[in-house]
Amino acid sequence: MVATLFLLPLRVKRLSLNAYNAFDFRRNAVLPITSSLRLATNGHSTVSNKRVEVTLESQLDSVSLAEEMCTRIAAAAGFDDDDCFKIGMSVREGVINAYNYGSQKQPDKKIFLTFELTPEKLIVRVQDQGKGFRLQDVPDPLADENLLKSSGRGIFLMRSFMDEFDVQQMDTGGAVIVMAKRLRTSPIDKSNNS
Repeated sequence: MVATLFLLPLRVKRLSLNAYNAFDFRRNAVLPITSSLRLATNGHSTVSNKRVEVTLESQLDSVSLAEEMCTRIAAAAGFDDDDCFKIGMSVREGVINAYNYGSQKQPDKKIFLTFELTPEKLIVRVQDQGKGFRLQDVPDPLADENLLKSSGRGIFLMRSFMDEFDVQQMDTGGAVIVMAKRLRTSPIDKSNNS
């Protein structure tokens, strides 16, 4: 089985991307990647899950890159424009948090982004190399005392826009935001059509 991956029309200084049973991005043209691109299908044509792993630099440009990649993956998976916006905004907020709070804007730290498409949903993981945090310690942005604060709305937006949301602590430090959006209909397997 040959996997085809068409990437995004953006500029990237350094990016590492792995795609397993790769997504097909025929809607748009190619993204120049100066690092490595490895494709693999795990040797099985029956694998229904598709996975893309991206390692981003801890820089502000990574936020827009992550959002654009996510929006394109969501569109290729069959999400409508409204859901693509919600998924993209959620990833944007997750990467902003990883950059600001996890990496603390330190350029030597990385942000790891994983997109996994199952027959039921798109799962997105945003992992940082920071100290991690506990979800219950994040103040409620809708509480009266927090309404005028400039932070704390990212997690609120991610929870509102996605069907599933969780934060996990890594044994090595750092946090992983895990969020998922369910597909409204299962993808159609066109290979069995006559």
